[in-house]
Amino acid sequence: MEPILKVSHLSKHFGTLVAVKDVSFEVYAGEVVGLVGWSDAGKSVIAMLLAGVDAADTGEILFAGQSLRGPYSAQALGIRMIPQHPELIERLDITEVIFLGSELCWPSGGAWLSIPNRRRMDREASRILDELGLPVTSLREKVANLSGEQRQMLSIAQAMARPYSLIIADEPTGLLGYPNQETFLRLIQSWRQQNVAVIFGTKDIEHAFAVTDRIVVLRQGRCVATRRTDETTRDEVVADLLGAASRQQIAPTLWALDSFYHAREQTEKLRHQQQLLQQDLAAQDTLNQQLIEQLARQISALDQANIVLQDAQRRLLTEREQERKHLARELHDQVIQDLLSLNYELEDVGAVVATTSVQHAELVDICEGVRALVSDLRRICGDLRPPTFDSLGLGAALESYARSWSERLGIAIELDLDPNLGRLPEPTELSVFRIVQEGLNNVRKHAKASAVQVRLKHTTPRTLMILIADNGCGLPSGFDLSTVATQGHYGLLGVSERVALLGGRLKLENQPQGGLLLQAEIPHPRVKDVALDSSFG
Repeated sequence: MEPILKVSHLSKHFGTLVAVKDVSFEVYAGEVVGLVGWSDAGKSVIAMLLAGVDAADTGEILFAGQSLRGPYSAQALGIRMIPQHPELIERLDITEVIFLGSELCWPSGGAWLSIPNRRRMDREASRILDELGLPVTSLREKVANLSGEQRQMLSIAQAMARPYSLIIADEPTGLLGYPNQETFLRLIQSWRQQNVAVIFGTKDIEHAFAVTDRIVVLRQGRCVATRRTDETTRDEVVADLLGAASRQQIAPTLWALDSFYHAREQTEKLRHQQQLLQQDLAAQDTLNQQLIEQLARQISALDQANIVLQDAQRRLLTEREQERKHLARELHDQVIQDLLSLNYELEDVGAVVATTSVQHAELVDICEGVRALVSDLRRICGDLRPPTFDSLGLGAALESYARSWSERLGIAIELDLDPNLGRLPEPTELSVFRIVQEGLNNVRKHAKASAVQVRLKHTTPRTLMILIADNGCGLPSGFDLSTVATQGHYGLLGVSERVALLGGRLKLENQPQGGLLLQAEIPHPRVKDVALDSSFG
C-alpha cells in the first residue's frame, strides 16, 4: 500500500536559525502519526509546511502522488490544519467562522451568483458542534466574545466543515481543558475509523500513546527516532526527547508516583539547563564543558538507581505471585482434599457405629468444623490465586472475588466492568486484580464504610481506568503516602508501587460527599474495538 503523504528530506531555515533539518517520514490512510517534541523541536514549522502555509527550503512533499504547491493546493487535496493558536476574525459569528471560505450556497447558474445558504450552514454547524460537545448560546455569537478554549474548538470545527482526507493538528490540546482534550482524542479515533490520515503534533506523551499508531520524535528540528507505538515505551520516547545515551535511563516511577513528581520536574529542569549549555558550548570555555559532563553523570546515576530499584521490585512481585500460585495449588490439591476425605470418613463412622446422642452431636460438630475449615481454606486459596483467573480472566476473577468479599463482610459492593475489557497480558491482569484487592482490603480495615463502588473502564484503547470509591471516613487530614510504611500500613503503598511499575498514575482524594476515591490509570497494549466511555473521567 502506498502512503498518502510522503515527506522527503524537508528543511527550513529562518536566517541562521535551523528550524527543520532533513526530516523524512510517511503517513498512510487511516493512520495516526504523532510528531512528539518539546517547544523548539520544529513541530509547528513542519505543520505549516505540510499545510502549504510556508514553503520549504529543500525537500519534497507528495500528497496522493501530487506535489504540494501552497495552501490552495493543500486545501483542494483535502488537507485540513488545526493550528496551535487559531487566528479567527472576531467580528464574524460562529457559523460564519466555521464555514469561512467553504460556504454552503443555494443552487445557482454560475459560481459568481452563489448565495450562501445560511439556514443550511446553521444546521450543519449545530451538527458539528454537537459532535464536539460544544454548547453555545447562539450561532450568532461573535467570536470576540468567546474564550480561548471555545476558539480552539471552533478551529477544530472549521477543519470538519469540508471534506478532508488528512488532518494536521498542531498541539491543539494546549488551550483545551481535560473534557475537551478527551473529546479531541476520541475524535482522532473516529477519524482513523473513517480512513482519514492524522498528523498529531504534541509534547504530551500520554496523548501520543493514547491515539497514535507511530511516533516521530523530533529534537531541535531533526527527526531522531520513528517508533511504532505498540512496540515502544514511554521511557524510550522520553530518552529520545532528552537525547539520553541509554533508553532505560528514565524510570517510569518518575512519571507515575505523586511522590516522585517533584523529582521528575527537577530532572527535566536539569535536562533543559544541559541543553542550553550545549547550545552555547562553542562560545564557552573548558569549565562549562566539565560542568555539563558532571551534570550528565549525576542525572545518569539518579536514573540508574531508579532502574535498579524498579527491577528489584518487579522481581519481588513476580516471585510473590509465583509463591501464591504454588501455595494455592498445594492447599487446594492436598490439604483441602485430605480434609474432605477425613470428613467423609467421620460421616461414615457416625453412620455405622452406634453412639449416644451426646457422642453423635459431638461428631456432627466435628464434621461441621471440618467443613467450615475447608470453606476458609478455599477462601484463602481464592485470595492467593482466584480459581477463575487462569481460565476465564480478570473480569470473572473480580466478579467472584467481589461477590465473596461482600457476602463475607456485609459491605454492599457495586462492580462495573467495561463490557469490552478483553484479555490483557497476565502480569497486567494480576497487577490490576491485586490493586482492586488491596483497595478493598483498605476499605475493610480503615474506611468504616457500608458501600463501595469498583469500576474498570477503558478511557482509550491503551488505557484502563480503575476506580474504587467508598462512603466511609476518607483519609485523615495531612495524610502522606510516603509515611504510611513507618506506621505499619502497606496496602495503599503496595497499590502505588504496582501502579508505578505498570507505568501508570495514581490519585487518592476524599470525596465531597464523604469517603475515599482511589483512581489509577494503567497503560497497556492496544485493546481492539474498545468503546470509549465518554462519561468516565
